[in-house]
Amino acid sequence: MQFQFDFNDFRGFGSGGFRPHVKKPGRKVVVSLIILAVLFLGIYYYVTLPAVNYQETGFWAVLIAVFAVLTLGFGAKTLQKDSKTKGLFKVCFILLILTVGVFAVGMLLSSKVVSSSKYAGRLKVENKTFEKDMKETERITDIALMDTEGARIIGDRAIGSLSDVVSQYEVSDSYSQIDYDGKPMKVAPLYYASFIRYMNNRKSGIPGYVQVDPITNEAKYVKLKKPMQYSPSAYFSRNLKRHLRFQYPTAMFEGYYFEIDNEGNPYYICPVLKAYAGIFGAKDIKGVVICDPVSGKSIYYDKDHVPQWVDHVHDGRLLLKKYNWKGQLSGGYINSIFGKKGCKVATDDYGYRVIDGDVWAFTGVTSVNGDNSNIAFVMMNMRTAESKYYTVSGANEQSAMEAAEGQVQHLGYSSAFPSLINVAGKPTYVMILKDKGGLVKMFAMVNVEKYNIVATSTTQKGVLKEYKRLMKEEGIISSKDVGIDSEQTKEIQIADIKFIPIDGNTYVYITDKEGQVYKQEFSKNEEMIKYKSDMKIKIKYEKSDDGIHTMIE
Repeated sequence: MQFQFDFNDFRGFGSGGFRPHVKKPGRKVVVSLIILAVLFLGIYYYVTLPAVNYQETGFWAVLIAVFAVLTLGFGAKTLQKDSKTKGLFKVCFILLILTVGVFAVGMLLSSKVVSSSKYAGRLKVENKTFEKDMKETERITDIALMDTEGARIIGDRAIGSLSDVVSQYEVSDSYSQIDYDGKPMKVAPLYYASFIRYMNNRKSGIPGYVQVDPITNEAKYVKLKKPMQYSPSAYFSRNLKRHLRFQYPTAMFEGYYFEIDNEGNPYYICPVLKAYAGIFGAKDIKGVVICDPVSGKSIYYDKDHVPQWVDHVHDGRLLLKKYNWKGQLSGGYINSIFGKKGCKVATDDYGYRVIDGDVWAFTGVTSVNGDNSNIAFVMMNMRTAESKYYTVSGANEQSAMEAAEGQVQHLGYSSAFPSLINVAGKPTYVMILKDKGGLVKMFAMVNVEKYNIVATSTTQKGVLKEYKRLMKEEGIISSKDVGIDSEQTKEIQIADIKFIPIDGNTYVYITDKEGQVYKQEFSKNEEMIKYKSDMKIKIKYEKSDDGIHTMIE
């Protein structure tokens, strides 16, 4: 190793000895700061995947951070009287001030204080009459009553016996409610169970998805002919979010929702947002990116040209937010804070209805003061955002759930979020009751306007019949609405009688001499304890195709 000694590096003799001369880095400092800034931005972008879009607040936060770091760096050198960085310090300082100023003005223009009318105008709501617009429900066997929690339990069981699948993958918790070939369906993709399992299976991909029927409470695993290569659970370039970000660097994605088309092909529906108030405010859907997770190909569609089979364009939470903008800000921001004249808000949760090939989110509407009653309901199409407002006052969803649970409190069942239906012209909540394991045990129906009218049954057909009977007793509907015409009266001779406990309730099964079976809940007619073989009784019953008829009286 050789050393070169330059006397010019040591200047100033005196009592203090030699004083070393240190060269000012100048250009090296500039280059180093720029390299660090670029390196920081590159790592930040790859990890967090922000939209490079002036309508994204995070984009401005990064700009402010970069200009602040450069200003501090060049400022420190300027204080050391480095003339080479003085000009750069001024430029960065001016850019920092301008960026902060534009951001602040943008936030003001985007606020509800300034742009309340733009927020309120994001959702068009049409007033409708419930009895006329909502088709009357003749049966509830085509209504999706299962919640996401129940779908997860059944879905996990669908792959539980597939050792090659369950050891490497897990079912996503994010079930999507869709319309599948005219029927309600919940679907969820498989996810890589961990980073190690991703590394072990990155070449083979994700083999399939789970399909849960919310009506029959059945699930099946669907194995794909070609596996999915792109997923939110994948890593590096196969991560769906990173894959789409590199394809659409300026898109502000609202979410990534798994759906299948009517042929069962998997897709991710990725709504894209745009600000409609100022620079950042009133973000709403402007279109969607539909990505094929098998090939990785994606296509952008404007919101007015989304394919018919797509259901998840407007997320339910976004629809609730848009309704609240309208309900609270239609009279102006000042009114929403002080006078609150005409202000109303949606309840905290929402349910689904599949109607004529589209999925609708529905929720109750209450006053801003907040109580246990609704003043109306609103239904919002999750594909088109078409919205309908029904002026129906009564119990809110939570009160109806509590009323249903009260009927079976001795069994400890809990209620899922209800669906809204029309029974004999009356708005009605219908819901499932689950045990602690999440399994569906019973069905319940609660009258919206008089929520003391609560019917429960172990069958969908039975709860509808019982609910109509209770409404008739209350004088709300007529005998014709109950369906007396479908009932039959008959004298039978008992051949056998059994008392069978089912889920905490006792049911009486009577077999007559002709081999027909009639059942009734024992608590509805305790006189049946006196019935014996060969006894003749006169009964009123509803005929069933399976030969097990339901006794009414």
